[in-house]
Amino acid sequence: MQSSKRRAIITAMTGASGAAYGLRLIQRLAEAGVEQHLLLSRAARVVLKQETDIDLPEATSQTVTALAEQLNIPGKYLHNYALEDWFSPAASGSAGIKQMVIIPCSMGTMARIAGGMSDNLIERAADVILKEKRQLIIVPRETPLSSIHLENMLKLSHMGTHIIPAMPGFYHKPETLDEIIDFIVDRVLDHLDLSNPEAKKWGS
Repeated sequence: MQSSKRRAIITAMTGASGAAYGLRLIQRLAEAGVEQHLLLSRAARVVLKQETDIDLPEATSQTVTALAEQLNIPGKYLHNYALEDWFSPAASGSAGIKQMVIIPCSMGTMARIAGGMSDNLIERAADVILKEKRQLIIVPRETPLSSIHLENMLKLSHMGTHIIPAMPGFYHKPETLDEIIDFIVDRVLDHLDLSNPEAKKWGS
């Protein structure tokens, strides 16, 4: 029997630079009517304030309200959880969530996921996605990359993780910062099978 349940995705942001990528993905998924389980590390909240002047409250319901207002999106399909909320849907494979994106993904988060360590809900959710052989996408943002970073990426790649570094192309001749951000977010949406028909493709 086919389920009529709304499509759900775990969207996580960590403390790497590049908060604008995460915000844009949240916005685009909300516009597509996708239910999102939002996970934000403490460092992500610091980076958001530093890079975008968005100062999110600690309370999960207030975080949803603030993001919805800032991004001009409906908040009814957004859910935010505390990092120690082990009873949230993201913490168990039985919840049936099949996709997770970590954007941006810090090197520390990536290392702990690659090592199987789950000290917070973001790492636990990624561990669940991997053990259930579902789709994990990470958008690492760091430069230069050390051998440790590269080894962790290779390890996760061997486990089936989609690694989409925040390395925008320029063949579409971007004229604004938004177009550079959209280049990466459109690639993430492609891998989520939610392609943007307005995205500029190679050869188009």
